[in-house]
Amino acid sequence: MTNSIHLDIESKELKYDPDHLLDTIKKNLHLKNDAALSRALEVAPPVVSKIRHRHLPVGATLLIRMNEISGMEIKELRNLMGDRRKKFINHDLAFDKNN
Repeated sequence: MTNSIHLDIESKELKYDPDHLLDTIKKNLHLKNDAALSRALEVAPPVVSKIRHRHLPVGATLLIRMNEISGMEIKELRNLMGDRRKKFINHDLAFDKNN
């Protein structure tokens, strides 16, 4: 299969694959390579390389920057890299009112 997102046959869940996210942004912005992508994202070239090699996760700051330059929604960007988690914060647990 040539698609970057890999389907886990046993769990039927999409796996984390930031390559699909990076390649989609690169294609949408008509960039030639990862060096051009790193310039557009305003990060050092090793950051993109480390993300591709799974040595560095795609963080919130980078997702926001991707949103700014691509115009894509954060949810769509997360979906492109296989992140389908739902985020819920229980405010009663997150903020202790007694402190």
